Amino acid sequence: MKKRMIEYLNYAEGISSRDLDAQEKELLRKNLLIQIGFFQHERLIHLIVTVTFAMISMVTLICLLLEDNIFLSLLLLLLLLMLIPYVNHYFRLEWGVQKLYRFYDLLEERSWKNNA
Repeated sequence: MKKRMIEYLNYAEGISSRDLDAQEKELLRKNLLIQIGFFQHERLIHLIVTVTFAMISMVTLICLLLEDNIFLSLLLLLLLLMLIPYVNHYFRLEWGVQKLYRFYDLLEERSWKNNA
C-alpha cells in the first residue's frame, strides 16, 4: 500500500501542476475522489488493527504488572514489536490521505477560479 500511495501522490502532483481543460478536471476530480475513498478505507482498517493491538498490549501490560510471568513479558514484547510498524504504517496512510485532500482542494480552487 505504501508503494501505491507514493505512486498515486506522484501522479496527482504531476497532474495538478498542469493546466487542464474542464473535461480533464472533472475526470481527475472523479478519479481523485475514488482513490481517496480507497485510501480512507485502508486507513480505517489499519486504525482498527492498530487500536486493537494497542488495547491488547495495555491489557497484557496490566496483567504483567499484576502477575510476574515470563510468558506475559514475551507476549508484551512481541505485541510492542508488532505495534511499532502498525503505527508507522497508519501515519503514512494518514499523511498520504491528507495530501490527497490538498490536491483535491487545489483542483476545486482552480475550477472555481476558472468559472468565475
